[in-house]
Amino acid sequence: MSDASSESPVDSSSNIENENEDSPCTKNIKILENEIESLKVQNESMKAKLLDANMRANSYLQEVNALKEQLDKLTSPPLFIATVVEIEDDLVLIRQHGNNQEVMTRLPEDFADDIRPGTRVCVNAAYSIVSIINRATDVRAQIMEVITSPGVNYDMIGGVGDILLEVIESVELPLTDPDLFKKIGIEPPTGVLLYGAPGTGKTLIAKAIASQANATFIRMSGSDLVQKFVGEGARLVRDVFQMARDKSPSILFIDEIDAVGGMRTHDGTTGSAEVNRTMLQLLAEMDGFDPTGDVKIIAATNRIDLLDPALLRPGRFDRIIEVPLPDESGRSDILKIHTRHMSLGDDVDFDRLAKLTDGFSGADLKVVVKEAGMFVLRKRGEEVTMDDFLKAVDKMKSEEELSVVQGMFA
Repeated sequence: MSDASSESPVDSSSNIENENEDSPCTKNIKILENEIESLKVQNESMKAKLLDANMRANSYLQEVNALKEQLDKLTSPPLFIATVVEIEDDLVLIRQHGNNQEVMTRLPEDFADDIRPGTRVCVNAAYSIVSIINRATDVRAQIMEVITSPGVNYDMIGGVGDILLEVIESVELPLTDPDLFKKIGIEPPTGVLLYGAPGTGKTLIAKAIASQANATFIRMSGSDLVQKFVGEGARLVRDVFQMARDKSPSILFIDEIDAVGGMRTHDGTTGSAEVNRTMLQLLAEMDGFDPTGDVKIIAATNRIDLLDPALLRPGRFDRIIEVPLPDESGRSDILKIHTRHMSLGDDVDFDRLAKLTDGFSGADLKVVVKEAGMFVLRKRGEEVTMDDFLKAVDKMKSEEELSVVQGMFA
């Protein structure tokens, strides 16, 4: 029989395990494992910081490259714009814009097949051709095109029956039915000049022709062609006429042409010389039009007495048409046109109104109709009566008398 104090096998193994756990080697292993876990965490943290540093470095590098590129642009010598005038073998005569200085330079081999007289190029300070500028229509010319149809038809114009017929024969028929002129054997008019007092419907006629002819309508004012820098006005004229050719059939309407087409004078200033150059370019472009082509010119002015005789000669404006103030019958028609969408009283007498508005233009009659409507609006009425029209006519006459008096003392 074994001794009671002897240990069992199970107790012995348990004691061994406890001794192993408390041994220095086991403690060191645990310490190392903890350190390894800590190092792993630190490693992941360092990786994240390194990734963030790389992203910042790339950002800084892009910023440095952008600054270098900007610095190169600021420090690089400027280029000048010039136009090729002539080409002779491997030499090119160019005219620099701004000072009109003409210089002979070498024709680069890379651009030999692309450069022609009239080509715009970039040159450096040594007048060497660096690049070619693509010929594009001036933005100022592009915005002159009326994209949407003017939305004016012949029924909206009153008091100009015979005048409208003349304009239709000169402008619309050559675009819509050119065979009529070929059968008769005549050339259509090259251009139409409308002149008369303000508000008589010159612009309205041009809009109606553009709408009915289904043509590109390009509208510009004479003052738009007068530019600040030398040569810019003439170039704008060329671009406008070229755009009219490219988008034919088209109608080119020049409003207030007296701003650029006045009699040539020279007072010694650069501005006067520039206006003359612009008008000369306008004359050259009008002469260059094919009379049977798909581009027609309409011009309007209030002061035909100021226009240069060269602009009025046949070949540029074959038909010069006066648009006078409407007569009594015309004023009645205009009033009916402007009131056809209004609620009118039974007492409205257009013949009487036409007699009372002697000397009124079409624009004045339109204002009369609006003023009559405003009187009804003010009293919250439902229809416009004869009394409202009479008040509007009296108001217009009093305003005209006041403007005349102010003009006398101005």
